[in-house]
Amino acid sequence: MKITSGSAAATGIAAAAMGLTLALACPASAVTAVDSTIAAASAPVTDVNHARFVAHFDAAAGQTVENIALEPDGSADVTFSVSHQIAHVDLDGRTRILATLPTPPDGGVHTPAFGQPIATGIARGNDGTLYVLYAAGSADMTGVWRLTPGSSAPEHLVSLPADSLPNGMALDRRTGTLYIADSNLSTIWTVPAAGGTATRWATAPEFAPTVDDLGANGLKVHGGAVWVTNISYGTIMRVPIGRGGRAGAVETRATGLGPVDDFDFTGEGDQILAAIVEGPSQVILVNPDGTHSTVLTAADGLQNPTSIAVRGRTAYIGSAAYSTGTDPNLIRARLDLR
Repeated sequence: MKITSGSAAATGIAAAAMGLTLALACPASAVTAVDSTIAAASAPVTDVNHARFVAHFDAAAGQTVENIALEPDGSADVTFSVSHQIAHVDLDGRTRILATLPTPPDGGVHTPAFGQPIATGIARGNDGTLYVLYAAGSADMTGVWRLTPGSSAPEHLVSLPADSLPNGMALDRRTGTLYIADSNLSTIWTVPAAGGTATRWATAPEFAPTVDDLGANGLKVHGGAVWVTNISYGTIMRVPIGRGGRAGAVETRATGLGPVDDFDFTGEGDQILAAIVEGPSQVILVNPDGTHSTVLTAADGLQNPTSIAVRGRTAYIGSAAYSTGTDPNLIRARLDLR
């Protein structure tokens, strides 16, 4: 995504789009619903079509959808980055604000790259607990926040450094570990979903940003490894989870993708759907050998897509409309199999 500090009004968001680039599990018994209930595609995906709007959001209110966690019934929990809110979108597209993360006393002016607080990644436990990332420019507010079912008061679960820019997050259901991509510090963090202390799990030049841009962005746990994008370099990388949970060597699996934000796997294999947030709004299909093709565009309703969640043969795509400033939305599309 592209935003800078300033108003959440639609005109402010559109102007901010000319600034810096950002894209954007609990105990094993409380894993993400998407991970635990997904019926994986049985064959490689050849195309994505039949895109339909699920919901349209309010750009003027800062409802710039940044990340998605699916509920068991197919409804969605999302983060709105600019308004730093958590919302629920039901199957009919009705949107309800679940909670608003508190604004820092200084307005978040020290938030890296943005100068304003932003909500980013979200993960859901089977018990309904939502884990949300917040970048606020101070260690007492930046990090993982937790929202328990029925509550409207999120609590700060684990702190990250003030100069951290936590972005993508996923829950490893085997170990109850949250993995977090840090777009500013070239790092993947691990955090116990039950609470505790954040650990630098992997730090590598492959995760680094370019000058005036951001690095490690989207993140998923898949096939015994952590997968992460780098929006600056248009890459997707795989980091094996080794013995004792230690990080293995970084493997670059795809290059030349452009400003790639969030992503998800189409099934049990290593085929990926990825959101290209800048330039022509696109969703691309990335094959295990790194080749890729465009499967959705602005003609399908995309407006700076930031997030993807796949369940079975259905893909959910969130668009923040950072540069278009007109129609942040959530789309549902069908995966066609070979």
